[in-house]
Amino acid sequence: MYYTSGRICYKALPFTINIMLAAVLAKGKTIIDWLIDDLESLNVIDEYIIVSNHKFIDSFIKWKDEKQLNNITLLDDGSISNEERCGAVSDIILAIEKLNINEDIMVLAGDNVLDFSLKSFIDYFNSKNHSVVMRYYEENTERIKKGSCVMCDSNEKVLEMIEKPVEPTSNWCVPPFYIYSREDVSIIPKALNEDCNKDAPGSLVNWLYDKSDIYAMKMPGKRYDIGTVESYEKVKTIYKGINN
Repeated sequence: MYYTSGRICYKALPFTINIMLAAVLAKGKTIIDWLIDDLESLNVIDEYIIVSNHKFIDSFIKWKDEKQLNNITLLDDGSISNEERCGAVSDIILAIEKLNINEDIMVLAGDNVLDFSLKSFIDYFNSKNHSVVMRYYEENTERIKKGSCVMCDSNEKVLEMIEKPVEPTSNWCVPPFYIYSREDVSIIPKALNEDCNKDAPGSLVNWLYDKSDIYAMKMPGKRYDIGTVESYEKVKTIYKGINN
């Protein structure tokens, strides 16, 4: 299984030029460290593929040297500003095509953290033997409109997935954490030629769910999206409490 992080923040927040690498949550570890260290403890990932824009690639090179893992591959998508960004879906396809990936892949957004291990997600994928996503219940309709809305049957098979719905059809939202089966990886490069939005990673599931079986696991804990100074400070406090 491969792991690729396909979304890198451009926002020049006051505390960091790159939120993935500089935002220390607890025990001196950044967001990306927490994600990778969890996966390393499970011994299931063959290669970590980090897709970065050109603006921050040097920061990732420095981080990789300090991380001292032999199975990290960095890819530069060439973009240097938010206006010309390639988009998360384009970056996932870049990794698949450039590295000739024909295995299962896990895709995680780099500006999100979880208060639980990804082991349960991987176990769920193995039990379903199909591509999988997570889902969590959201009461706030306005928040649902800014994310991905999903409907499932009684077996948790995805029946509908809508990115940024104008009128949400359920209260189940999908965070940017996915595992795609090797069978689906083989057709993902077709997505952008079939009107799949290149930016939001959930758009790929929206394009794929009626072409292949996808299942949605109930998220066993909480997920934190870090995009502002305020959210960073809040999550830092929460994470220190969890990991003390």
